[in-house]
Amino acid sequence: MRKNIVAGNWKMNKTLQEGLALATELNSALIGKSLNCDVIIGTPFIHLASVASAIDTKQIGIAAQNCADKESGAYTGEVSAAMIKSTGADYVILGHSERRAYYGETFETLKDKVLLALKNNLNPIFCIGEVLAEREENRQNEVVKAQLEGSVFNLSAEDFGKIILAYEPVWAIGTGKTASPEQAQEIHAYIRSLVAQKFGNQVADNATILYGGSCNAGNAKELFTNPDVDGGLIGGASLKVADFCAIIDAF
Repeated sequence: MRKNIVAGNWKMNKTLQEGLALATELNSALIGKSLNCDVIIGTPFIHLASVASAIDTKQIGIAAQNCADKESGAYTGEVSAAMIKSTGADYVILGHSERRAYYGETFETLKDKVLLALKNNLNPIFCIGEVLAEREENRQNEVVKAQLEGSVFNLSAEDFGKIILAYEPVWAIGTGKTASPEQAQEIHAYIRSLVAQKFGNQVADNATILYGGSCNAGNAKELFTNPDVDGGLIGGASLKVADFCAIIDAF
């Protein structure tokens, strides 16, 4: 079912000790609060098991930031979906623009990762979005359509229903720029229309689509009031509990 979600992506930040402190502080801050959204934190791999045992995972979901495109074997340094699931995590962020840009992740690689995540009962938070040049050429619709078709539109309607989509205007990540609420709504509505064309209106209506581009306490409420924006995938603002809670409170 469609949900309101505020998900934090810590990226490559925080030592294990710092991450545990951040997670437990957030956990304490949310105790007794009546929340109108689900809360997820995406931690580095080494934090997952420790954080899962230190917080109430019914209150805060835990996501890995990536997983391997192989099941197991001689792939030194990789972390499989099964390993992630064994830590207590229930989500995995896949297809983030940084993974696509810096580590050459392709549509096919991501298709394999999504299938392995689902096989191991992880819910993918699947990222799509255009870079600045593509936005300036007005190609954003074409780009997100290709990303969806290349990696997740091969799924059954049932499996697609387990995916959380996150639209990232890559030009607005860490730049201080933000898509206007109107721009965000326009492309979120377009993404939902693509899902409807592929899987039908019911699946599209139930799809959760997050906004991930410099969302902060100042703009979250305006972004989240859009009918097709179901929450945010938060970067820098998820590294401070007060900032992250302010975004949660926007719901």
